[in-house]
This record gives sequence, C-alpha cells and structure tokens, in this order.
Amino acid sequence: MRGEREQNAEITRQNIVDSVPQTGFFGHPKGLLTLFFTEFWERFSYYGMRALLLYYIYDTTINGGLGFTQATAAAIMSVYGSLVYMSSIIGGWLADRVFGKAKSLFYGGVLIMLGHIALAFPGGANTLFLSMGLIIIGTGMLKPNVSSTVGELYAESDNRRDAGFSIYYMGINMGAFIAPLIVGTVGQKVNYHLGFSLAAIGMLAGLLVFLFTRKKMLGLAGVNVPNPLTAEERGRVLTRLGIGAAAIAAIVAVAIWQKWLTIHSFTVTISVLGVLIPIAYFTVMHTSSKTTEIERSRLRAYIPLFIAAVMFWSIQEQGSTILGIYADTRTQLDFAGIHIEPSWFQSANPLFIIVLAPVFAWLWTSLGDRQPSVPVKFSLGLLFAGLSFLVILLPAQLGGGGLVNPLWLVLSYFVVVLGELCLSPVGLSTTTKLAPAAFSAQAMSLWFLAPAAAQAINALIVQLYSEDNEMMYFGTIGGLSIALGVALFLIAPVIRKAMRGIH
Repeated sequence: MRGEREQNAEITRQNIVDSVPQTGFFGHPKGLLTLFFTEFWERFSYYGMRALLLYYIYDTTINGGLGFTQATAAAIMSVYGSLVYMSSIIGGWLADRVFGKAKSLFYGGVLIMLGHIALAFPGGANTLFLSMGLIIIGTGMLKPNVSSTVGELYAESDNRRDAGFSIYYMGINMGAFIAPLIVGTVGQKVNYHLGFSLAAIGMLAGLLVFLFTRKKMLGLAGVNVPNPLTAEERGRVLTRLGIGAAAIAAIVAVAIWQKWLTIHSFTVTISVLGVLIPIAYFTVMHTSSKTTEIERSRLRAYIPLFIAAVMFWSIQEQGSTILGIYADTRTQLDFAGIHIEPSWFQSANPLFIIVLAPVFAWLWTSLGDRQPSVPVKFSLGLLFAGLSFLVILLPAQLGGGGLVNPLWLVLSYFVVVLGELCLSPVGLSTTTKLAPAAFSAQAMSLWFLAPAAAQAINALIVQLYSEDNEMMYFGTIGGLSIALGVALFLIAPVIRKAMRGIH
C-alpha cells in the first residue's frame, strides 16, 4: 500500500496526458472512446429503467404495477433521483482517498447491474427499494468518476476540452435515446420486469467495454489516488463509519417503531439534506488548508453557477416525472396513425441532444476566445429552461381542450435541450477547471449535487401538480427560471473576475 501511494504521488497531470494516445477518436484522445461507450451503456441501463419506473410505481397491480398514487410516484422518483446524485459524494471521496477513479467507476457499475437484476424479478415495493439502494450507491461511485476521468485526458490549456465533453455528453444521450424505445416498449407492451432485465444487460455491456479497452486507451487516467488515506486516517475513518452506521440504524429503528418512517417524512428529510449537504460541501472545501487562495476565489465564483444549475435541473428533471404524467394523462397518444407509448417521450430530450451536441461543440470551438463566458452560457440555460415550461401553457391559451397534441410536449423537450447544451457540458468542464487540486473527484461530486438538490426540492414541489392548477404550476416555475437567468447575466462580469483566469 505504501509503495502504491508513493507511486501515485509521483503521477502528475502531464504524466497522465502523456500516457493517453491524444488522437484517434474524432481528433480527441483515444481514451474518450472507452469512456464514451462505458457511459453509453450505463446511461442505457439507467434511462431505460427510469422510462418505465414512474409508470410501474403508479400502474395498477392488475397490470403488474405497484398501485401507488401519481403524486406519490412522482415524489418517489424525485427522491430516488436526488439520492442517485447525492451519493456521488461517496463515490468522489472513495476515488480521491481509496480506490482512484477507474476502480471506483468499475465497482459502481457492478452495483448498478445488481440493482437492475433485483428489479427484474417481481417482489413488490421491498424489491423496488432494494434495487434503488444498489443503483443509488453504484451510480454515486460511477457517474462523477467517469466525468472527471474525461477531464484527465486533456492538458489544462487544451482547447479541445469543451468539445470533448460535448462529444462525451452525446454518448450519454445516445444511450438515453435508444433505451426508452427498447426498454420502454418491452416493459409497457410485454412485462415491466422483462424491460428492467434489459437494463441489467446494458450495464453488463458497459462493464465489458471498460475492462477490455481500459489499459490500451486510458493509460494512467483514473489510476491516481490524489489524496490517499494514511494509516492513522484509515483507523479514524473506520471508527467514524462504524459510529455513523450504528447511529443511522438506531434512528431508523426508532422511526419504524414509532411509525415516523413514512414516504412523506422520508421525502421531507431528503429535501432538507439536498439543500444542506451542498452548503456543507462548499464550506469544507473553502476552509480546507489544502485549498489555496486562488482556488477559494474560484469556489466563490462557482456558487452562483451552482444555484443556477439547481434551478435548471429542477425543470429538466421534471421531464421524467411531471411531464411523464402529462404524457400519460394529458397527451393524445394516437397520432399520425401510430400509438405512442408514454415512455417514448423520454427519448425526445436525448434525441435533440444527439442532433444538436455536434452543432454546439462546433460553435464553441469555432468561436474560440470570442465565445460567451461561462456565466452567460448558464444564464442562457436558465432562459431556455423557463421557456420550456411556458411552452406547456400554450395549448390551453390557444383554446385547446381535452388531450394535447403530442408535438407541444416534444417542443417543450426541444427548448429545454437548448438550455441543457448551454449549461450541462460546460458545467462539467468548468467544474474540472475550478476544482481545488486536493478535491478533484469530490468537486465533480459537488457538480452532481446540483441535480441532487434540484430533485430533493422537486420531491416536495411535484406533489403540488394537478391538471387543475397546471397553469399556475408551469407558469410560476418557468417565470422564476427566466428571472434568475436575467440576474445571472447581470452579475456575469463579477463572476468572471472571481474565476481568476478561467474562462
């Protein structure tokens, strides 16, 4: 262990870049190919399962569902989504202190596969929650470490970085596009559990891609443990983990005994944690002795970007909850001579990203130093997110009654994708640039706490939605996003100055 730590300490950022073949995948490092397809299959498994999950939870038991109400199903989906991203704290910490990124993402993939296998067997709500637990932990270990490993493929001054993240992001969405069409169709037309089994096969494919191409394509990327635990720290950590696990077990036991542990109480708890954990995370990084003054300034610049990301993801993530319900209950599903499965609408968002991601990658590359600053890109993301919710209001305003033409829902997904391509791949890239060196993987975890916080808040918000108040619901949230986007645009010069040379 000591020799491994010494070896890891000698690995520099340039050593990693030099070990990776720098051309071979659309003009990008060959390692991008490995990470592209690893994440492609992981996202296939995740989004295939998610396209079915909402309907499985609230469908009747006669149809093979669990029979929860739609409001409860939307809340469970939001809590699940929040915990998936919240668990990235664990994955980032394990990568930084114990395993390194490559091992962490592999172990995470194994847990995800086991979670999908559990869901492939009928077992009611208990099996559902077991599956969710495995996927939550596994995704926390895999997701931030794949993204941060992409950042390791490029030198800090490499202008291909943003374009590389856009290509990587396109791989994510290729998996997300085909998954609802395959998994969703099988799940809704044949059997939910058969659909979930296809998600397990997808994760297995991702693990095989990683195993067979890692050494040749990735070199030293993901191998280094940036801040390994010392022998003394390991003892303290194990003690704290034991005490923490015992405390949590005691709290859960008392909550069950007193009948406090309900879906509602758990939802409220996660909503509070979703806000408090990012605050604590920022505080720890900012006050750490391992963070330099320049890095602290960059962290302060990151705060308004993080808040903007929370607002954006609050809207975007409702595409699989509120808009999923809207697709099932408010949308005309017999259209142009075909019957549309509600799960198919989950392919609209990734389809538009596949089409537009190369356009945005080309745009940022061609503009070079003339492209909008990071804060301005984030403000554009908020503007489009808000407009995507206002689009949903138009059918009612135009006098339509009854079921809505499905093209309105597709248009809403299209508009939010414009915002996503302004904000999400840029946010991934910016996080790797602004991250303190001692918290490289954990800083990527912080980025994933933005959708975690968004969905934690959504867990309460989505329960307010109904067909009767949808005008107020979509209008209020959409208007708030646009207002926040304008505010971010106005303070963009202040944020750029605090970023200390990062553009």
